Amino acid sequence: MRLHYAWGLVAAAVVATGAYVQGGQGRGAQSTTGALARTADGKPNLNGMWQVLNSANWDLEAHSAEDGIPGGLSVVEGGTIPYLPAALAKRNENRAQRKTADPLSKCYIPGVPRVTYVPYPFQIIQTPKYIAVSYEFAHTQRIIYVDGSPHVEALDFWMGDSRGRWENDTLVVDSTDFNDQTWLDNAGNFHSDKLHVVERITPIDATHLNYEVTLEDPQTFSRPWKISMPIYKRLEPNLQVIDYDCVSYFWRRTIKSDSTR
Repeated sequence: MRLHYAWGLVAAAVVATGAYVQGGQGRGAQSTTGALARTADGKPNLNGMWQVLNSANWDLEAHSAEDGIPGGLSVVEGGTIPYLPAALAKRNENRAQRKTADPLSKCYIPGVPRVTYVPYPFQIIQTPKYIAVSYEFAHTQRIIYVDGSPHVEALDFWMGDSRGRWENDTLVVDSTDFNDQTWLDNAGNFHSDKLHVVERITPIDATHLNYEVTLEDPQTFSRPWKISMPIYKRLEPNLQVIDYDCVSYFWRRTIKSDSTR
């Protein structure tokens, strides 16, 4: 029921956003340089195609390049994720088995915040009451409600339940009600179903957003901690979200096994 409702909202947002953005054209259209474009109600115009360009999907902490894994600097404030001792041991176990244990290898939905920095573009469709985000990986959809409605209770979701508000020009997204089936990256960094995520999305200029995330999970981490990174606007003409039908390692192995019978 909720899944179908979310899909309906995405479709409605595609229709509604045309009038919403058009109504704000008097405030200045989005451009590659110059002042920040705004919607009809004065909020920063986040509509468009965006993408993170770093190696956070493979490891949030600093890491060297390996076969199939690009090296990268830490995006974690302070450099290191503050695990509780038992959780750190679990992370290390995950890391040793990441080729097959990473939920993305099974084509599971990436979860929040990883869905933002997997290496694929995503589209933001903004309306006054909710913001729809469409991601390439596994047809993932997300609805961020900015209508003042509260979190749902006693449920859990792959993408959590997201409620947003504006603090000046920053979109603050509070997400709860997660399951414990997603990882934060390919390196085995994980969380429990007690995860609480607060994202702060702040336009830097017309083509760059600052993305700051605070993660809190008392069953996994010794304290709240932060990651941050820029998000870049994709400017190619006629760009759109391309369907990425993930085929997992396990599914390929099943097909191969069946074909030899």
